[in-house]
Amino acid sequence: MSSSLEQLSSGALDWLGRNLDHFDPFSSSARSATHGKAKAALELALLCHCAARTEHAPEALSGAIALVRKLWQDPDFPPLFDDVPAHASTYGLIYAALAPDGIGGTECRATLARLSPDLLSPHGKSAYRGIEIRYYADKAGVRHGMEPYAELLPRSPLVALPSATAEVPASPDAAPLATPEAYALTHTAFYLGDFGRTAPGLTGSALAHARALVARMLDHCVQHDRWDLAAELVLTQFILGSEPLRTPSGAAAVECLVRAQRPDGAIPGRSAALAAPPSAPAGEFFRKAYHTTLVTALMALIVSSPRHS
Repeated sequence: MSSSLEQLSSGALDWLGRNLDHFDPFSSSARSATHGKAKAALELALLCHCAARTEHAPEALSGAIALVRKLWQDPDFPPLFDDVPAHASTYGLIYAALAPDGIGGTECRATLARLSPDLLSPHGKSAYRGIEIRYYADKAGVRHGMEPYAELLPRSPLVALPSATAEVPASPDAAPLATPEAYALTHTAFYLGDFGRTAPGLTGSALAHARALVARMLDHCVQHDRWDLAAELVLTQFILGSEPLRTPSGAAAVECLVRAQRPDGAIPGRSAALAAPPSAPAGEFFRKAYHTTLVTALMALIVSSPRHS
């Protein structure tokens, strides 16, 4: 692991480990907070899931792993998904997909039984949404009607978003992609590439197109200190077969994140413009910082791990 990635990883993991009470929706800290309590726990579970697949899960994640195992056995946890009705079924599917080894019995089955039937139907869904649902449904062992990845890929953001050599934006500072498009691009790569475990299925000009678009977006993120997207795009570079630290855009993005990281290990927000001030109350700081800090830890974990053949 490079010294920059090691610094990002150790700092982010330490901060996450010291703030597990905010991830626990039943702790006093989380009960008084305004962040999405279930969503934060699901994101922590994803980090633990990916870490469990590496040769040696970081010792700093031991507390997080224990918390996830506890929550996944608590019958009061899945009902929290109903606090966000628009995402309740998606959260339920992700919950079942990320169940730790040896856990996934009664509570997971009951949660899956409550899923909206529309969730697992391809009708009316974009290729990106179809890829997302297929990824978690396959992982959860749930039957669904989503098309195969090979049919979804040509219509996915990795292929269908504007060319990296398209018309020059009206303003030199304009982002190559709108923010929702950029997140759809990265998340599509995460699902198709199983967070670095498999190749996403792109070859030839389609692969070159995706790599160029990611590099352009990364340059924009570094220029404007958009830390969350920068971390996701570095991970996307890795999934697309590049070695991020050997690309100018990837190396610059990692150093941008190093500059953003506080002495306590946190990345204080999704961007410099949205960062929590040092004087922010603990709950507010956590709400603004946890996602980007967790994504940075996830990126560093995967990018520093050996590739799977």
